[in-house]
Amino acid sequence: MNPLWSRDNPRWRRLRAPGISAFICFWLLIGLGVWQLVRLQWKEGILAQIHVAELSPPIALPAHPNRFQKVIVSGVWVPAKAVLYGDEVHDGPVTPVEGGQLIQPLREASGRVFLVDLGWVPARKPMPLAMPTGAVDVVGYVHETESPGWFAGQDQPAAGLYYTLNPEKMGAAMGLADVAPFALVAMGQLPPAGSALPQPAQHLPQPPNNHYEYALTWFGFAIVLVFEFFFFARKRLQEP
Repeated sequence: MNPLWSRDNPRWRRLRAPGISAFICFWLLIGLGVWQLVRLQWKEGILAQIHVAELSPPIALPAHPNRFQKVIVSGVWVPAKAVLYGDEVHDGPVTPVEGGQLIQPLREASGRVFLVDLGWVPARKPMPLAMPTGAVDVVGYVHETESPGWFAGQDQPAAGLYYTLNPEKMGAAMGLADVAPFALVAMGQLPPAGSALPQPAQHLPQPPNNHYEYALTWFGFAIVLVFEFFFFARKRLQEP
């Protein structure tokens, strides 16, 4: 046996503290990797539920909806009122086109108002669409109220332009009361290419699923730690 690695080598004492630290870090990294695998199973379950919801008929709006449910709401459109949310640039026929999400209010029979995100439009001024006058059904998913981010633009209520989704604030600026604390993102067919009509959502939102990559990263760090400690120990044992 190489005397360098013999337990009788007094230099092994030099590795006591680093070895304990490396041992703790190794199992911590393994634990983080296992935790990400558990989260992977949880996220795959959510994605499976979303897939089923997309293929199934919409459900009546529950008391506590979430954005991964496809729901249906009935009501009548409130005429001549609209706002624009966000600032997005889409590809145009020649040059990029700036626009935002067109939002118009829908009042259900109880009097509660839903702000409906009809989709992206190539405009920077809210122009209400001429909507049917009778009762309609709108299919979509809910979008919860947002809090302003550090780099969010400044809302311009007088111009009907908003960079943070706050339905109650938007509704108040339009003179509406009893506004739901979330928006309804409409789902439907896309208009013809080049149309100025809103482009509704095509799918329910999909949460990111990077847990497998995260697990591999933590396990990889654990393997690297083993090799790094081996070379570190070899060097320390060779020192006089």
